[in-house]
This record gives sequence, structure tokens and C-alpha cells, in this order.
Amino acid sequence: MLLLSGNNVGLPGALKSSKLHQRFLFLREILLSKKRLELKIDAIRAGQGPASSYVAVPDIIATLCSSRTRSAPSSTTPILPRYFSELRSRGEAERASERGREMHWVKAESSDFSGNLPLPRSGHTAVNVGKSKVIFFGGFADRRFLDDISVYDIENKLWFTPDCTGSGSDGQAGPSPRAFHVAVAIDCNMFIFGGRSGSKRLGDFWMLDTDIWQWSELTSYGDLPSPREFAAASAIGNRKIVMHGGWDGKKWLSDVYILDTISLEWMELSVSGSAPPPRCGHSATMVEKRLLIFGGRGGGGPIMGDLWALKGLIEEENETPGWTQLKLPGQAPSPRCGHTVTSGGHYLLLFGGHGTGGWLSRYDIYHNDCIILDRVSVQWKLLTTSNELPPPRAYHSMACIGARYLLFGGFDGKSTFGDLWWLVPEDDSIAKRLLSAPPDILPESKSVTTLSGSPQSLPKESQTEQSPILELQKRLGISISSSKAQVNLVDEMEDKELHELSSRLAGETLPTRDQVACIQALRDHWRKSSERSIQLQELGPLLRDYQRLIIHKHLIVSDSQFTTSNLPREDYRFFHLKSASQLRMDDIPKLLNEYKQLISN
Repeated sequence: MLLLSGNNVGLPGALKSSKLHQRFLFLREILLSKKRLELKIDAIRAGQGPASSYVAVPDIIATLCSSRTRSAPSSTTPILPRYFSELRSRGEAERASERGREMHWVKAESSDFSGNLPLPRSGHTAVNVGKSKVIFFGGFADRRFLDDISVYDIENKLWFTPDCTGSGSDGQAGPSPRAFHVAVAIDCNMFIFGGRSGSKRLGDFWMLDTDIWQWSELTSYGDLPSPREFAAASAIGNRKIVMHGGWDGKKWLSDVYILDTISLEWMELSVSGSAPPPRCGHSATMVEKRLLIFGGRGGGGPIMGDLWALKGLIEEENETPGWTQLKLPGQAPSPRCGHTVTSGGHYLLLFGGHGTGGWLSRYDIYHNDCIILDRVSVQWKLLTTSNELPPPRAYHSMACIGARYLLFGGFDGKSTFGDLWWLVPEDDSIAKRLLSAPPDILPESKSVTTLSGSPQSLPKESQTEQSPILELQKRLGISISSSKAQVNLVDEMEDKELHELSSRLAGETLPTRDQVACIQALRDHWRKSSERSIQLQELGPLLRDYQRLIIHKHLIVSDSQFTTSNLPREDYRFFHLKSASQLRMDDIPKLLNEYKQLISN
């Protein structure tokens, strides 16, 4: 056994002057430095220094190894103090950089790409094949299922449709049209399983070789998964695929399958202990040796917002498979399904999805927020963006391309999207073109595609009319779409429910022709009311009047144009609601309190 302490190293004399001996001395120096470092960190944790100023031991050892050349050090002087101070400064610089680093949403322009862009769709998949291309497959649009492939060549910024060959069991050249399937890339191959076509749930298994653009329908073995849609899957290393849950047309599923892409054998994983409820429309992402699943729609229809981790997927670890529910600190995402979780660096980026809200009815809500799961601090964080967000959507795709993210497609309950959006760091060249845009000019209206497939955009009059609303939302930090449907700002003189309610309240004390006096009487009534005295039919007019008062308070009408006054940093929690059906029971006291403050001011 070789000794790592003292000067009498147990090496043959002939090797003491060799390169092997020099490397041996270098290794000993690193191990001794590691030991000293551990002692210092123990002292810091005991209260003798700021622990936040130091990075983890493995990071320092890796940096020591990568920062040195293959030749041995010229002397045996301990190298730890110099590297320690450098790493501490670097860690502080990185944290300062992250604090000041923002991400920007930028709608893609024609100059960003060449070639034929993909058609609008939702329920499709997008996978990265290495660092060279992103492959989009399938989806649903205009009441039909799709089977086409669009490829984005990252290096050449080119969209193209490859001519694929292949043969299936029924003689077809590739998979049948489908949506809500799973797709995973392993090496240069994209694997497709399941999905839906018409009313049929699919259970076929395909592989696309992207080197020769050839489809193969695979005959797999073992514990074959049942046909399903809305499942979630992820790659395990560079050989296996794990798939969880889904919907088979009759029930929600909670099974876990592992596929070996070399032997083509499926294995159903036997998991002991507690497990997440069955679900579909969730996300599944491998992080190190664990599979993380989030959200989805469960049995009986509720939409969930829980986070679970599954261990025991790596054979070499010899771990017993088991689920653990994670409850992490920070700003956790609201319950949702049809969202995306994309891995980029030490972050997992969650975007969009579909949820429900309201206590009067299960009101559909589509999200456009960005929430990151920081793998270093292990907490949820709301990603701050300083400009207009893409419209809310679900069943879209999000691909990570270097430091950029590319959003495509999706559905918001009414329209199918075909737009492309970049999410980029503030120092990115795409973000910098925002600075060169003319000031005080609204961004181009969002172009969407309806279920009929025809593109629609908001008229110019609508854009002008919304400009003060957009500016107010930006000042208040409210992240909502510029679509007028997002905030129901009906003029008080045209609010029929408000008039009917105020007339009934006024009765014979005021002439009903005097609408202004009736509305003022209703506002006085609300100002004096308690949350228990508010009737159900009052909530709609109350919410709309609340939104109008915010606009009137912070916007001054001058020369027929809207300009902003100085806005306080108040958080108007209900300004973005579309209707009173989104209110929960415990929201009513808060809404009434904010309304009274607006009235008193």
C-alpha cells in the first residue's frame, strides 16, 4: 500500500524521478488539500466563518484537477490557500451575476430562421438530438392528428422536413398520425411510444434514426405497457428510457416501465411503499439518479401540483425502488397539467400548463408563468422577465438550445398556436434587439391560429385601446397577456349587471335614470359592507368595478390619450381575473378590502 503522508513515498527508486512519480506527488497534494479543506469547512459550519462564501468540496477538487496541466507541480508548496481564495471570489461573482441576470421573452422573427417553419399544433413532442438539432413530431390541429416531422438545424438556423423512409408491421413508412405521445432521444435515435389518434389510444413503438432518416417499428419484449396517452417519459443515461403514468381511456395510470433500447426489453418496475396518485398530462425529468414528476390530472379529474422523486432506476446503485414526495421551499407552481419542464444547466424550467380555478365553478385557466427548480439551492423560484410574455397555453413544446429556450405551439382552450418565442438571457443578441425597438410603440399583436386553422390577429383599434392596460400591467408587475379577454374592462356606463344591481339597491330613493347617482350609491353600499353581506350576484359587478377603479386611479385621461401617473408598487391581486368565477371563498374579504381602499382614495 502506498503511503500518502510524509516524504518516504512507497515507490520503486527507478520511478522516483519519472513522470509517474510526479503525477503521484500531484495526486497526494490534491488529497491532502482536500483534507485541509474539509477541516476548514467544518470550522466554518461551527460558526467561525461565513459558510456561504465557500463552494462544495467536489467542486474545488474538480477545479484543482481541471486548472492544472498534466505535468506535476514544480514544488510541494500547498496549493489550497490560493485556489481557495480564487474559488471564493469566483463563487461570489457568480452569485452577483445571477442576481443581476434576467431572462427576456422575444417573439421570433423571420430573420431568426430560414426554411419552412412547422405548422400550428398542440400535443406534439420536441426532442434534442445531441447539440445539433431539435426534432418536432406529430400533434393535433384543425381537428386532425398529424404525423409530420419538422427539424430545426441549430448550427445553420434552418428549418427543414426530412424525407423519411421505413416500414411498419402494416406496411406504413412511419408512425400513424398522433398526439399526446411520448418521445425520447437516445444518441442519434428518437423513440416514440403511444399517444392518441382519433378515439384510439396507441401502444406501438417506433424509432427514427436521424442519421439516415429511417423509421423502424420495433418489436419489443418483456412487460409490455398498455396503450396510453398523456404519459411522461425521460432518458436514463444513454441507453434506457423510463415512462410513468398516462390515461388508457378508462383509468388513470401510475405504473412505471423501463425500456432497454439495446435489448428492446420492457420491464415494469416494482415499487414499494407510498406512491403518487395515478395521473396523466404530467412531466417526468431525470435529475442525476432520480426521476422527478410534477403535476398532472388525477383520478376523478382534480389537477395536481405535487412533486415526487423516484429512486432505484440505476442498476449499479443497487437501490430499492421507492417514491418520495418532495415539499420544497420557494414559490412553488400552482397545480397544472400539460406544462413543460426543460432541463438547462443547474435549473429545471417549468412553463405554462392548464389548471382550474374558482369556487363557483371549475374555471379553466391557462398559464404563461416561468418557474425554475434550482438544483443547487433545491427550491422553487419565480423567473423574472422584464417584457411581454407569450400568451398562456398548454400542450406546447419547449426546447433548450444552449443558453436559449425555444417555445413552440400549444393550445389555450380556444386557439391553437403556431408562434415561436425565444427565452434568452439579457446579454443575448436576440434580447438586445429589444433595446433598439422604437419607444412607446406596442409590440406586434399576437398571431394565433383558431381551430379552423386560419390565422387571426387583433385589430389596430384594439391595440391602441389596450396600450394603457399593458403599461399599467407592466408597472404593477402583473404577468398577463395583452388580450382584451384577459381583463373584462367594460365601461361602467355599459355594465348592464352594474346598472341592474345599482337600480335595485337605489329603489325609489333615486330616479333610475340617474345612473351615475345609482352607481355611486352602490359603491357606498360596498364600502360599508362586510364580506358576509356580499351576495353571490354582486361579485361580478364588484370585481369589474374594482378593476375600473385601478385604471382610473393610475391613469389620467388627457387629450383623448392615456398617459400614466406615478404608480405605487401595490400588488392588486385580482386585477388579472377574467371573471368572478375564478374567485375562491377566501378571496372575497381580500377583494372587498382592496376595493374599500380604492374607494377611500
